[in-house]
Amino acid sequence: MTAVASLPCNLQPFGSSALWLPGPLVFQPFSPSPSVRFRPEQHLRRQADFRNLRMQGRRIDGGAFTLWWRSRAPAGLAAPLPVRVGVVASIASVGPAVRRNAAKRRLREIFRRHQTLVPPGTDLLLVARSSLNRLEFREVEAKFIDVCRHLTGDNA
Repeated sequence: MTAVASLPCNLQPFGSSALWLPGPLVFQPFSPSPSVRFRPEQHLRRQADFRNLRMQGRRIDGGAFTLWWRSRAPAGLAAPLPVRVGVVASIASVGPAVRRNAAKRRLREIFRRHQTLVPPGTDLLLVARSSLNRLEFREVEAKFIDVCRHLTGDNA
């Protein structure tokens, strides 16, 4: 499928998962590399995992969100465990369903882009706050990167 020639080569249509390449404007599907996908084994799903993370984990204030984290990597494993994440947005802090879903989508996308900053074998719980949807995406992204530096001990 050929794109309209009047569009600049760096623009993506709204809601599209396609990549516009320079040169002749050709619409090509974009699929993220396996390292940046948010895989099913990375989802925190069980209520017991959420509860243990809150009871045994540590909390870091990210401004627009709160991050709870806990290392679950037992010693002696040959392959590192994947990072797992759960995202929570409550009615009381974020608002109705549309705002809660938008907040969760933003946090999941930020994690997907920067999951390599989190040490392997770590469980994360991202709790959205009311300011999350009011901030620009890049501001929330910068806050997440800053919080991840605390996880690795790199506060430079």
